[in-house]
Amino acid sequence: MSEVYKIVAQSRSRAGKGVSRALRREGFVPGVIYGGKKKPQPISVDRRLIFKGLERGNFLSMVCDVEVDGKTERCLPREVQLHPVSDFPMHVDFLRVTAKSTVEIMVPVDFQNEEDSPGLKRGGVLNIVRHEVELSCPADSIPEKLVVDLSGTDIGDSIHISHVELPKGAKPTITDRDFTIVTIAAPSGMSESTGEEEEEAAEEEGEE
Repeated sequence: MSEVYKIVAQSRSRAGKGVSRALRREGFVPGVIYGGKKKPQPISVDRRLIFKGLERGNFLSMVCDVEVDGKTERCLPREVQLHPVSDFPMHVDFLRVTAKSTVEIMVPVDFQNEEDSPGLKRGGVLNIVRHEVELSCPADSIPEKLVVDLSGTDIGDSIHISHVELPKGAKPTITDRDFTIVTIAAPSGMSESTGEEEEEAAEEEGEE
């Protein structure tokens, strides 16, 4: 499961563009906690906490304990709106979750043991079809990443989602095919058969 990230927030009694602008000038990000059959809760969060979460690279798949006025709710960040020029966070949404909640989440893929791939040693190229995979899984068992082991892979080999170990209760949201995660492409002068496999993988990705 991903590490639970702790965020201290303050409740907001007022909304509107003027209030939001004032909060941002003071170093806060306006936001809202919603879902869980409760009323939406307007909040403000220290900008530094959002920056820190974003720097980790998996903020939108990271379970958070959001403390508001002494009460803690387990949440999942669902959207962070960034300024188009400065990339400063402008607004953040959190979804309330419980152990029984099932969420659809993008999980990054980590490719390991490239040094143990005969194909890569012979000059093959790591052709990553998917850097992330969308999973449907319980909110209390969201994986931090999916690990793809490249040991023993050769030129022309491909790794599909069926080759990846998923956490208990998790399944890919794409269920109609065993989609490709990565292939080992030949260097210049690739064989016709390997080229066809690469084209099929690219076509598959483009159909979604």
